[in-house]
Amino acid sequence: MSNTIDTPLEILGGISAEVFLRDYWQKKPLLIRQAIPDFVSPLDGNDLAGLSLEDMVESRIVLEHGETPWQLKHGPFDDETYSTLPERDWTLLVQAVDQFSPDVAEVLEHFKFLPSWRIDDVMISFAVPGGSVGPHYDNYDVFLLQAEGQRQWKIGQMCDNESLLLKHPDLRILDNFEQTDEWTLEPGDMLYLPPRLAHWGIAQTDCMTWSVGFRAPSTAEVVTHYADFVARFLPDEQRYSDAGMSPVSNPSYIRTEDIQRLRALLNEQLNDDRMLLTWFGQYMTEPRYPDLLVGSELSTEELIQSLEDGAVFTRNPTARLAWSHIQLDQESAVVFFVSGNSRILSEHLVVLLDLVCCADALHLDNLQAWFNDAEAMTLLGELIKQGSLESLDE
Repeated sequence: MSNTIDTPLEILGGISAEVFLRDYWQKKPLLIRQAIPDFVSPLDGNDLAGLSLEDMVESRIVLEHGETPWQLKHGPFDDETYSTLPERDWTLLVQAVDQFSPDVAEVLEHFKFLPSWRIDDVMISFAVPGGSVGPHYDNYDVFLLQAEGQRQWKIGQMCDNESLLLKHPDLRILDNFEQTDEWTLEPGDMLYLPPRLAHWGIAQTDCMTWSVGFRAPSTAEVVTHYADFVARFLPDEQRYSDAGMSPVSNPSYIRTEDIQRLRALLNEQLNDDRMLLTWFGQYMTEPRYPDLLVGSELSTEELIQSLEDGAVFTRNPTARLAWSHIQLDQESAVVFFVSGNSRILSEHLVVLLDLVCCADALHLDNLQAWFNDAEAMTLLGELIKQGSLESLDE
């Protein structure tokens, strides 16, 4: 993966990350033929169905002509579920497959031109001929990678909360779809879609599509979650105040100056960059499946010995990592976010954080320089203990 923003990227069809972000990101779709040439999926439909049998895996089946139109079934499923499905017009969707398959997680390496904390998961769908989830739109960006078979994609209008939907208890299917484009994707082809763009994918053969989706919290979520976070640190004595208020002529009237005092109270919290960063980093790194973060405890001596014996550590696909600079009084530091938690670290550990967040693997060659740094070794030990780093031998 190139480190320069103006280098042509194969995953983007030969345009640079800079051009993509300027001209397409959150603006218009981009069809990329052979984004990953000669792509061969490490999973097939049977593998995906097997995952849908597991209790902790989020899965759904959509039948266009079920007991009701566009019938939705939630997993976990069993073998009988699949033995009773029709030959046509159904789709299996399994969420966050990258959390359970390292081979699937590898596809995210192609998207390092985007913030890793924005990426949500890789959802995989398997569909028989005619299989679809109906015309709809998403409120987030998505890259649709064709992994097996052929799927026809119809592109429609931009939508909003006033777009008419079919009456359905679970699915947001558009009542009116205004087609503007149509493409058929083959294995290795990819389609980028911005938020709120109507689209409708229909399987032409047995096919599999990988959907790389992005976290995009709604304004409502941001306001409510941040308010809850800030409230934990505010004393009860800190209240709305109107010292120096002028006499009122109408006791029931709320004046402009009253609203200005309220705005000042709110702005005091919103203008606290350190508080806002702490909340945002923790919120955007919350793991989807925290139960998959299971670690082991190693002392510094044991960790060094294991590395000298050839141990190799990699990031747990479930772990979500991010970092940023922070100002502490008169000195600069870094704040490291790990799966919904945060901690302050010394500025010199930025190089180590780059390794932890971006390196393909951690081993003696790239960690030996840190053996005499107590803060660094403590951090590595804690990441292993909480399961964010795991040994390839496990």
